[in-house]
Amino acid sequence: MDFTFSEEQQAAAEAARGVFAGVAPDAVPSPALTTGAVADEFDRALWARLADADLLSLLSDQEYGGAGLDAVALCLVLRESAKVLARVPLLENSAAMAAVQAYGGPELRGALLERAGRGEIVLTVASSGRTGHDPAELAVTARREEGEEAGWILDGVQTAVPWAYDADFVVVPAHTAGGRTVLALVPRVHEGVALGEQFSTSGERLGELRLESVGIAARDVIDVEGAWEWLRDLLTTGTCALALGLSERVLRMTSEYTGQRVQFGFPVATFQAVAVQAADRYIDLRAMEVTLWQAAWRLASGARGALPVAGDVAVAKIWASEGVRRVVQTAQHLHGGFGADVDYPLHRYHAWAKHLELSLGPAAAHEEALGELLAAHPLG
Repeated sequence: MDFTFSEEQQAAAEAARGVFAGVAPDAVPSPALTTGAVADEFDRALWARLADADLLSLLSDQEYGGAGLDAVALCLVLRESAKVLARVPLLENSAAMAAVQAYGGPELRGALLERAGRGEIVLTVASSGRTGHDPAELAVTARREEGEEAGWILDGVQTAVPWAYDADFVVVPAHTAGGRTVLALVPRVHEGVALGEQFSTSGERLGELRLESVGIAARDVIDVEGAWEWLRDLLTTGTCALALGLSERVLRMTSEYTGQRVQFGFPVATFQAVAVQAADRYIDLRAMEVTLWQAAWRLASGARGALPVAGDVAVAKIWASEGVRRVVQTAQHLHGGFGADVDYPLHRYHAWAKHLELSLGPAAAHEEALGELLAAHPLG
């Protein structure tokens, strides 16, 4: 097997490193010192640079102005973004565009993909459900209107929608009376749509999306079996890439600090207890990395495996959730009191890590899902 990245994937990662090189993780007020949101909107200047570098259209086909790359390339870019805590909806926008391209009709693809790839409009996804614990597709109902050109009517509530106040459209999974799941592209400003302000541990503004008899045209609703499951797996895998990039940066910060911090005449990095803890976290990183690329490769290639792709995604999310938590906790411990200093960025990484750990389900939820898959698909 050849586990190396393609030239195109490596070029995407290199372009991302160039764009994110000048991004400061402490460019906004600390969430520890802010009662509300750390900023009114995401980093629009960075968003424009990502558009100029063609990184917003990474997954789009060439006919829509994109590079036609895959989930592996997206995860490489997301990994770089997390190292600097980039405040942009890159994951949600890219995943929504990919779902529209894969499952949407020609009219919908033509209306959205090129504009989103140029950064002119922003897409996000409501993926947390009503409470953050129940399946997202059960939080909203969708019923078809009568008539030849009938649209859809949506009712329900989705909580903790990322970048909801900045997005032009929110992709909302909803269930029908027949038990199907559809994806509706809901305009943020629309009759019957309301937003309630919420905040993540990282200090970013989330939105509680309330839908009351919201009418959506038929062309803006994706009614294709498997579309939501595919989008959810891509979002989860992208979240794992963010967790990996954040963890790599935190472990590097810890290495640099313990290598310079002198105690009893020696750098603390030379102490056995410190070295063992750092080595354990390095093992976490390698496990997070290999499970991430396995999941991203399955999504990108469609290759068959002993379990459905959801099994590989669940394994990646289990390692990402547990790993990112252990990495930031060890970093705080090895930094001592300095790690809690609000003038030092480590506490920001800790806040983002907690948000990523719980996003789209904590490790326990994915362990349960993996158990159900193993029961349904016995190995051997």
